[in-house]
Amino acid sequence: MALPEGTSINGNTMNSQPPVRLSREPDLLGESPVWDAEHQCLFWIDSIRAIVHCYTPATGKLRDLKMPSLVGSVGLAEDNRLVVGLTDGVYLVEIDTGAIEPIFQLSPANPRVRFNDGRVDRQGRFVTGTMATLEDEPLGELYRISGKDGRAELLANGIRITNSLCFTAEGDAMFFSDSLDRMVRKYAYGAEINELGRPEVCINTAPFESSPDGAAIDSQGFVWVALVQQGKIARFDPEGRLDAMIDTPTDMPSSVAFGGKDMTTLFVTSIKSTESGRGISRHPDAGHLFAIENIGVKGVPEPRFRL
Repeated sequence: MALPEGTSINGNTMNSQPPVRLSREPDLLGESPVWDAEHQCLFWIDSIRAIVHCYTPATGKLRDLKMPSLVGSVGLAEDNRLVVGLTDGVYLVEIDTGAIEPIFQLSPANPRVRFNDGRVDRQGRFVTGTMATLEDEPLGELYRISGKDGRAELLANGIRITNSLCFTAEGDAMFFSDSLDRMVRKYAYGAEINELGRPEVCINTAPFESSPDGAAIDSQGFVWVALVQQGKIARFDPEGRLDAMIDTPTDMPSSVAFGGKDMTTLFVTSIKSTESGRGISRHPDAGHLFAIENIGVKGVPEPRFRL
């Protein structure tokens, strides 16, 4: 169902520039891009090499923050900090110094799982989930972390690979997937909702022969999902119908984020090797970060984790 560049389904034209490769060296497992609209820079991770990258388009400056273990995700936080999911828990990272501080750790520790995808919700809490480290077992759990004291709520369990976390601009709905189910589910969400009910909408990626990976919301409430096994990004309307699909410059795109001065640039991370046997690419541009400018719609600025 791939479409030629500049065309679409349902009359929505994706007018974009050719993708530009931004990274100098490939990541093994590039993931979790997040745009800091206040400081006009992009953060993303190399999960396997335990690095948080920071790129400033205006200057071309690239800075790396080394983490002590595998990184699952990164989000913006108050006080010039980041919130990151590492192997065993959630930490705050000072951007200037790289110093890290734990705020939530699994207790008891479980060497069979690690943290994967995560996103700050519109209420300023960090939602992140775990996955099995070796086998595709349903050992993962989805947590919502609040404040510097790391107060944690368990939202879901029985997950194999936590992915596709993103929130509507109003914060009244959450999208989330267990990648191996090939379904992105939409749940009612908000400050007063403490438990996830039945999903309102399900986006089925099985017809496109791919699991869903990272996702992002645009200003029209449409969901952009990386189809990691097809080298494509799909845009779905709020009811779960496919609206458009674009090719990416490599065969294993892992996640997406909107950014740039007017929020019309789509940043795309990609995979070279997961080092687990789940995914490996021999594409010459595998693992690089790309920017697709003037994508045709605007994204929604990301909130900060509230301390």
